[in-house]
Amino acid sequence: MDTKALRQKILDLAIRGKLVPQDPNDEPASVLLERIRVEKQQMVKEGKLKPKDIKNDTIIFVGEDNLHYEKFQDGSEKCIEDEIPFEVPEGWVWCRLTEITFEIFAGGDKPENYSKTQTDEFSIPIFANGAENDGLYGFTNKARVNKSAITVSARGTIGFCCIRHMPFVPIVRLITIVPAEGINIEYLRIVFQALIETGEGSSIPQLTVPGIKPKLIPIPPYSEQTRISNKLIETEKIVSAVELNQESVVNYIKLAKSKILDLAIRGQLVPQDPNDEPASVLLERIRAEKEELIKAGKIKRDKKESVIFKGEDNSYYEKIGSTIKNIDNSIPFEIPENWCFIRLKELWKLISGRDLSPSEYKDNQDGIPYITGASNFRNGKIELVRWTSSPQVITKQGDLLLTCKGTVGELAFNDFGNAHIARQIMAIRNTYGLNVEYLSFCISFYIEEIKAVAKGLIPGISREDILNLILPIPPENYQKLVVSQITKSNHALYLIEKSLS
Repeated sequence: MDTKALRQKILDLAIRGKLVPQDPNDEPASVLLERIRVEKQQMVKEGKLKPKDIKNDTIIFVGEDNLHYEKFQDGSEKCIEDEIPFEVPEGWVWCRLTEITFEIFAGGDKPENYSKTQTDEFSIPIFANGAENDGLYGFTNKARVNKSAITVSARGTIGFCCIRHMPFVPIVRLITIVPAEGINIEYLRIVFQALIETGEGSSIPQLTVPGIKPKLIPIPPYSEQTRISNKLIETEKIVSAVELNQESVVNYIKLAKSKILDLAIRGQLVPQDPNDEPASVLLERIRAEKEELIKAGKIKRDKKESVIFKGEDNSYYEKIGSTIKNIDNSIPFEIPENWCFIRLKELWKLISGRDLSPSEYKDNQDGIPYITGASNFRNGKIELVRWTSSPQVITKQGDLLLTCKGTVGELAFNDFGNAHIARQIMAIRNTYGLNVEYLSFCISFYIEEIKAVAKGLIPGISREDILNLILPIPPENYQKLVVSQITKSNHALYLIEKSLS
């Protein structure tokens, strides 16, 4: 479930008058606004507001033609039907933000006298833009705002709203809105969350006081404002609970995938068949094939060929040339009797990529694809966006592609054909007809270890890090069975994940 979209939908229903039922006995919002206008005029007379604070206040009403009009203080009227975003229930009204507020301003510089920690002398909180810790910057000794107010982040985390009930000081262009009496402050916050999504400006997106003052605000009767606020509190508890449970399910899915992979690589996912040809026979057959290729001059003999075997003392040994050494410390776990361990380099070919200069590739489909790095990897698939007519290092269909620099550890199969790979990518090629999907699961199993050995300012792994991986090799039949089982399990888990969104 997309809880972000759900929250937005609930907010949208709230400001349209569709979240809670209307009560015909409620005092109409028009009466409330008239009372606010009278109060603000009285505050001007008493010197609590300046004449300029109300000079732009207007009255929005519905004319006899059922269209919306705005009446200005000079008596002129203007049809604003094109500005009205949606219809509101009977008893509601539209107004400009300035009509229902006593003050709207942006914070300035930090006070000269302040402390990063609260003390007896410095007890008034200072708030800046930002969502972390609700924007708390420090503390000072004199408040700028003494009434309950809303602050809106004007830069950085655009539109982040907080209700402040205690005296405070806003700084760094943090917009402060002090609502008039009779406006439910929680309802006003809801309106901002629903309507203010993006800032103004070009290079630095931001909200501005001149930009938000004329915002059209849907105002319900005060009693309904309260009902909406209370309903939002209830729904937020439900959405938060769903969110928490959803996060738990996602974590369980990750754990399930990891556990399935772990069982598969250890030979515990599907039953062993004693009639299966042992992996040792398979490896001997491959070694014989390699010997024939060496005799034919098609490949060179590897003087550092590795053979891993189990000794009579039940320990694991590795023979390289004439040298034999105990490698028990390198063996990750025990495997079934008819399995073997090998180094990746003994069965697969590793191809390292090479970068092309900008003049050697294009964004149009001319030549063969050019895969540059992790940006091409999308959920186990390769996204093709560049092409080249000057390929140098070719990956072929069926290769397993692994990112080795920058974002290390992304995996995907080449299912499209020949392509050039950049140096951020290695291609693992199956040269002896083994199950390459099983290999991908093996590498996935080791992926965190692979990432851990990455070095450099831009993390990267070496060819040796991959070539020397010790992999468990089961009989061919088991490889096929385990690939089938993991594929089915992962698809089922994928469907569960998809249902959550």
